[in-house]
Amino acid sequence: LFPASWHCSLPSVTQFSRQRVALLIIFLAVFILVFATVADLQLWSSKAFRDRQFKRYLDQIEDLEATDIKDAKLNYGVVIDCGSSGSRVFVYFWPPHNGNPHDLLDIKQMRDRGSKPVVKKIKPGISTMALTPEKTSDYMNPLLSFAASYIPKNKHKETPLYILCTASMRILPESQQTAILQDLVKDVPQEFDFLFSEAHAEVISGKQEGVYAWISINFVLGRFDHVVDEEDAVVAVTIGTQEESIIRKRTVGVIDMGGGSLQIAYEVPTSMTYPSVEHEEVAKSMLAEFNLGCDLQHTDHVYRVYVTTFMGFGGNFARQRYEDMVFNETITKNRIHGQQIGVHPKSPLQDPCLPQGLTDQVHRQDQDLHVLGKGNWDSCRQQLEPLLLKSNDTQAYLNGVYQPSIDFSNSEFYGFSEFFYCTEDVLRMGGIYDSPKFAKAAKEYCSMAWTTLQERFNNGLYSSHADQHRLKYQCFKSAWMYSILHNGFHFPHDYPNFKTAQLVYDKEVQWTLGAILYKTRFLPLRDIRQESSRPAHVSWFRISFVYNHYLFFVCILVVLLSIVLYILRLRRIHRRQARASALDLLLMEEGGRAMMEPGIST
Repeated sequence: LFPASWHCSLPSVTQFSRQRVALLIIFLAVFILVFATVADLQLWSSKAFRDRQFKRYLDQIEDLEATDIKDAKLNYGVVIDCGSSGSRVFVYFWPPHNGNPHDLLDIKQMRDRGSKPVVKKIKPGISTMALTPEKTSDYMNPLLSFAASYIPKNKHKETPLYILCTASMRILPESQQTAILQDLVKDVPQEFDFLFSEAHAEVISGKQEGVYAWISINFVLGRFDHVVDEEDAVVAVTIGTQEESIIRKRTVGVIDMGGGSLQIAYEVPTSMTYPSVEHEEVAKSMLAEFNLGCDLQHTDHVYRVYVTTFMGFGGNFARQRYEDMVFNETITKNRIHGQQIGVHPKSPLQDPCLPQGLTDQVHRQDQDLHVLGKGNWDSCRQQLEPLLLKSNDTQAYLNGVYQPSIDFSNSEFYGFSEFFYCTEDVLRMGGIYDSPKFAKAAKEYCSMAWTTLQERFNNGLYSSHADQHRLKYQCFKSAWMYSILHNGFHFPHDYPNFKTAQLVYDKEVQWTLGAILYKTRFLPLRDIRQESSRPAHVSWFRISFVYNHYLFFVCILVVLLSIVLYILRLRRIHRRQARASALDLLLMEEGGRAMMEPGIST
């Protein structure tokens, strides 16, 4: 019916070729299943990553909302920061612990109905009670009443209260410190129902304050959450004597430069070598090792932090030290060489650390030294070098204080206070720090005429936080910040992970958050015990989604392998049957020949 050219011949399909086709189909099925598994796991991980990002975003929004005091499950805590200029009370809250011993309490700052942080400050500082310690509780009463008004009354008896005193109290004699604290311990429980004892009122050291600040920053940034996200760098930390490596999120270091002091805190590895025995002894006084977890048997939250404070290295105090140095050097040179530099306004001393054309006076020892801004940023940095007081060894430590080496290839730092003001208020470069760009902008600012800077200020070209003091000393403070960071702490000029900030996630982070996080670290044990006392209900839904996938595909592979083995078994049986049939046919042929041979012979 069809032309001959349309005809085609199909090869005969034998049993062996059918088996090969079946094996090929099974191979393709296995390949498709494996590919689907990998693709599904990637989709699941990316979805989980997006879910965690969305949850983090929601948490940040919830942090800025008013606290729901009608929620009976919430717990509360109060911390009073007794500082130099005054005392401030902070109210915190947290939901019940989730029962996982590896997780910390989710502590947040309480917010009122207007979504503003519940904070109150009074002046002066608590150290003014040194001569009248019996009135300390009266001094503290407004802060405690303020906190009590925001916390539900039925929660007062289970709300811990911590009164922590800092700088101003440290300089008082120990007898006066004790008298002030004893008055609080005696009188506060009589007027308020907070959970308060003698251990809850103390004068903390600068080292403790630095550790609490380090805890606060890393907690808000989520660095104590050991679920490693794709965008977070991690560091392997060796903890304990068993050399157990724990992979967790990389914590951030903190550098805070105030007006009078400078402080640095960062995590260091446990396996750290020291240049000498003397350096090791010095380092012990600056290292703090602590466990933030509720179970001391778990080392997931063991951290070793280097903390030190440099008194006199703050921005304002450094300027005073610089003026003292310049004044003494000028007076000495005038006396030796018979000069009158700086004595009269007509022959002022040229100061490279002041804007060009700015006139100023330095008053010391009942004398005035007249100075004129030169605006040379590089010369300013050179003159600031002696104020770093670096050691004479090869490391050249800032102020001669030993500093453990920083792994700049796997680290991250935040700069607060003066670091942020220097980069943002005038230069508008706050955030990710770029050393060459910052140096260029600082040089340009210093070289500008003072009249030009004033004009720009009046036109609103600078931050709203900038004032005349900032304009006047920006050149000096930018050079001082730069020298501290690169010549004092030896940060490379191409270091990419240094950020200057005032807020973290739009929130002002206080060291008091770290204090209550550390002091309440054992509270989750109560929730964990309650959770463990409940009857266990085994449910497939509690098994991980990923493990269910693995189990399913393993079963599929086992079934496929069974099919392959069954086919191979059939193939082997078929071969045996074929050989047996051939052998029977051969025997029949041989038998037939044997029967025919006698007949032929006859």
